[in-house]
Amino acid sequence: MPGLVWFRADLRISDNAALVDAARTHTDAVVALFIICADQWREHDWAPVRVSLLLRQLEVLSGELAELGIPLKILRCDRFDEVPNRLLGFARRNGCESLYFNVEHEWNERRRDISVRSCFEADGRKVSSYGDQLLLPPEAVTTRSGTPFKVFTPFARRFSEVMGETGVPRPKPAPSVRFRMKLDPDPVPERIKGFSDGGRSQAWSVGPKSARRRLDKFLGSRVVDYATDRDRPDTDGTSGLSPYLTLGILSPLQCLARAVKANQGVIRGGQEGLSVWINELIWREFYRHVLIAFPDVSRHRPLQAWTEGVLWREDPEGLQKWKDGKTGVPIVDAAMRQLSSTGWMHNRLRMISASFLCKHLLIDWRLGEAHFMRHLVDGDLASNNGGWQWSASTGTDASPYFRVFQPVSQSQRFDSSGDFIRSQMPELSNFDAKSIHLPHQYSSLEAQAAGYPLPMVDLKEGRRRAIEAFRIARER
Repeated sequence: MPGLVWFRADLRISDNAALVDAARTHTDAVVALFIICADQWREHDWAPVRVSLLLRQLEVLSGELAELGIPLKILRCDRFDEVPNRLLGFARRNGCESLYFNVEHEWNERRRDISVRSCFEADGRKVSSYGDQLLLPPEAVTTRSGTPFKVFTPFARRFSEVMGETGVPRPKPAPSVRFRMKLDPDPVPERIKGFSDGGRSQAWSVGPKSARRRLDKFLGSRVVDYATDRDRPDTDGTSGLSPYLTLGILSPLQCLARAVKANQGVIRGGQEGLSVWINELIWREFYRHVLIAFPDVSRHRPLQAWTEGVLWREDPEGLQKWKDGKTGVPIVDAAMRQLSSTGWMHNRLRMISASFLCKHLLIDWRLGEAHFMRHLVDGDLASNNGGWQWSASTGTDASPYFRVFQPVSQSQRFDSSGDFIRSQMPELSNFDAKSIHLPHQYSSLEAQAAGYPLPMVDLKEGRRRAIEAFRIARER
């Protein structure tokens, strides 16, 4: 009887534990399945650009699976609560005795999978799940008392110790067997209603070869200067791999194994750029461990409970100006316009724009978190939530509430020439490297003529107001 592999955020055939085990166990036939849950995706704020990239990758995956003799079938369910019965019905119709999938760790996904397992096991069918979204299982990276870490630095230290003791595993190769396909693959839809991205996803090529080329190019050259260039939005200094990790086109293990090999086998230390990038992979891991240990963060709750008492401002007009890139603070506006036009934002800019919303405007971080998810091609709950809670001083490893990013200083430091701002804001193209960061201060008449708005908040006053709001909440 055929095994059934349920693909989710793991759209690859290499280093895919569920697929590898199913192909090894079932020598007669394997069937692959992907479930489109459009209403649930909307509820989870999936960006159209992310869905578009997913569909393009599904088309590639279908072809790769067909070469193995594995048909990719497509089911449509509006919401997750429909999945268990629909999935069981599919298994019954196609004689699939066993289900294989890689675990997803978000709250609703976990509840869905518990129901799926219960339905299948009650029907006498076997369910096998695998933790290949993680580099190490949560129980392997804990404090001495066995509790989960809430601070990154000791987590990273313990992670490196454990990984150093066990060694970085070799990523699993794609299955080498060739099955005789007994079902035809389903056509992958080119688009899903309500998720039109205007072609933005075309900026990212799909398929494992493209992902590996990008990884090779980064590790072969740009990683040398990564420690400094990663903070500069005017430079192509990052890996650009986050969309591939979000959809599972690449696994985190594939990235870590390649990076550690390039770093002469060490996780901490070694070449500076490689060490810093490996640290970023560990940050990604950390936020997933947090999501598992503290599931309330999947449900719009801050990790630091006392911050529930912060009195956020109700300011729909201010929120919209922030979304539209019309705050009067050039680096923030350039960042938000990059997000709107491309579906991506440089990580340094994510921190700057998030801090500006939460602190200077004192607008609830959850509104910003949702906006990012609705636009990011690499929108990922664990990383996005972790980053926003860090910026808002509400989460793990959060910056102290009295530490507030000064956006102009950040702009002068990381986009000193103003080239990034000019690339996103043609109305400021004639401003020089000094005045472009504060156009109304240095060239008010020219800024007015260009139609650029005055800053919507006095930065010193915004900082003072935020610190006071957090202080009051802390002392309650």
